[in-house]
Amino acid sequence: MEQNLKLNNEDGELLHNPETYRRLVGRLIYLTITRPDIVHTVHILSQFMQSPRTTHKDAADRLLHYLKGTPGQGILLSSSNNFQLRAYCDSNWASCPMTRRSTTGYFVLLGESPISWKTKKQDTVSRSSAEAEYRAMAMATCELQWLRYLLYDLGLSHTTPSLLYCDNQAALYIAANPVYHERTKNIEIDCHVVREKIQNGSLRTAYIPSTEKLADVFTKSLGKDQFQRLKNKLGILDLHTPA
Repeated sequence: MEQNLKLNNEDGELLHNPETYRRLVGRLIYLTITRPDIVHTVHILSQFMQSPRTTHKDAADRLLHYLKGTPGQGILLSSSNNFQLRAYCDSNWASCPMTRRSTTGYFVLLGESPISWKTKKQDTVSRSSAEAEYRAMAMATCELQWLRYLLYDLGLSHTTPSLLYCDNQAALYIAANPVYHERTKNIEIDCHVVREKIQNGSLRTAYIPSTEKLADVFTKSLGKDQFQRLKNKLGILDLHTPA
């Protein structure tokens, strides 16, 4: 999607046949199972299923044009015996122009293999970027914990903590400081989710520069060069020539 494009429910004319748009977006949602690079755009398009407009259809057509140019691409799972779980999380504060809710995105790797990713609008409005980022950390933490349980049931026990990367120093400080309380009452449940996993040794957080954060792909529209650079790190390859 274009870097500075902000879709809303007012611009453009209503589509005469909205069912065509709904079927298209439904198929695109299915495609996100193997194409994490389109998750953010599909997330935006899926918010206008009830009353799609011409601007939404134009954005969907641009995505189809992009997919047509990359028909053989998908994720490649590594045969490495590295089973370290690590995740990248991000939020785009107040990104929705209609509700001013923030967008959460995370991307999880098992060793070098991408196994889970998601883009989701947060349930409530965040009053600061740190609050939005911490909600993203909480969602990624829950996913990491669920994956640890799943891998344990499959006979793979993790004795080392999972690693969660975040680029917001304030959010990392909240996670590490159990007495940082008065300013965080409104996100108290999320605070307990992350802190509990840090304290029991199943999670470790780490700072990562914004330029290296893979989860940016899931929360915002990026410029071509930045998008391509991060896309290459997601593990998306041309499956006909994976080398």
